[in-house]
Amino acid sequence: MDLLRLITCGNVDDGKSTLLGRLLHDTKSVFEDQWDAVQRASARRGDAQTDLALLTDGLRAEREQGITIDVAYRYFATPRRKFILADCPGHFQYTRNMVTGASSAQLALLLVDVRHGLTEQTCRHAFLTTLLRIKHLVVCVNKMDLVGYRQEAFERIRDQFMAYAERLDAADIQFVPMSALHGDNIVEQSLRLPWYQGAPLLYTLETVYVGNDANHVDPRFAVQTVIRPQDPAAPDFRGIAGQIASGVFRPGEEVVHLPTGFTARIAAIHGPAGPLAEAFHPMSVVVELDRDLDVSRGEMLAKPGNQPAAASELEATLCWFSSTPLDPSRRYRLRHTTRETNCRVKNVRYKLDVTTLHRCHADAPVQMNDLARVSLQTAAPLFFDSYKQNRQTGAMILIDESTNTTVAAGLIR
Repeated sequence: MDLLRLITCGNVDDGKSTLLGRLLHDTKSVFEDQWDAVQRASARRGDAQTDLALLTDGLRAEREQGITIDVAYRYFATPRRKFILADCPGHFQYTRNMVTGASSAQLALLLVDVRHGLTEQTCRHAFLTTLLRIKHLVVCVNKMDLVGYRQEAFERIRDQFMAYAERLDAADIQFVPMSALHGDNIVEQSLRLPWYQGAPLLYTLETVYVGNDANHVDPRFAVQTVIRPQDPAAPDFRGIAGQIASGVFRPGEEVVHLPTGFTARIAAIHGPAGPLAEAFHPMSVVVELDRDLDVSRGEMLAKPGNQPAAASELEATLCWFSSTPLDPSRRYRLRHTTRETNCRVKNVRYKLDVTTLHRCHADAPVQMNDLARVSLQTAAPLFFDSYKQNRQTGAMILIDESTNTTVAAGLIR
């Protein structure tokens, strides 16, 4: 059974948490005691019916204000597929939380209130999902019950979004009219929407094909550590441990070690259950080479004819997380795959208005939740691909050395 990682996003109060609660409830993924607690909490608040959003909004401030602040991860499964769903906040000031939740997602559920249409935050989240290379976007036109389930209301939102999507790099866009509150078109086809001939949301999630989303073309193996078996009965060898970032590795193939450029052949690949005939993302393995190379953490194995870029100067798009503005005079710690090195921001080329998709002059400092195109200078070379080509080797984070907090996430261009 395969796994699908997805997020809910969109403007505040468009029904993201209610949709997730409905999915959990209707797929029977809620424990009885948890459901009883939500019913009691809804009764104390005087709600006319059980508030499904309470299944995901666990923080006290979230329940008091009726909003999502932090990213809430929930797990559920059907006979067809397993799911990890991240419920992302809709407020502008929590854009950084949305980026965090979307960084590993394969599909995004973009909620739109049918009464309000596309808002500034709807456009912002739609752009961020495509910027983060989420290839599958399901636009959930929610609260259809409040407009009498009218077809023309749904089509108006669909036409609005498709006009905006012409400026986005979106590969797969689908639309589902629904009412998360009443369960219309969530798990089963709704009789109140006879004019909609598409599938309900859950069927779409179960059947969307994500097998081609991972990069199986560019072999990249970031070295995490070097180990030697401690079992006296096991053969003695020096193994290179780590996670396959992309591509496929097989015993007998030639690999090149970066940064030295020395080559060797793969003698064996060891997994948790024993030797493997091949390894691919996201498998964690131990690679045994036919010759000893001086390999250490932060270095990389690739194929001689297909190597990543190696440079100390690079261009990146940063999403700034910190409440302290970006300071080009400061030194930051850059973490990329398993490699860490010092870096500084040479210059800020421009900031990006994610609502209009226009470039803005970077006269003002880069503040929290800003997106900016920057030039970086690192103390040691990185081995990377562009984020558009490879999400695993094209992503990095910046860390404040004094506080050890993550101040930005970056997409290498």
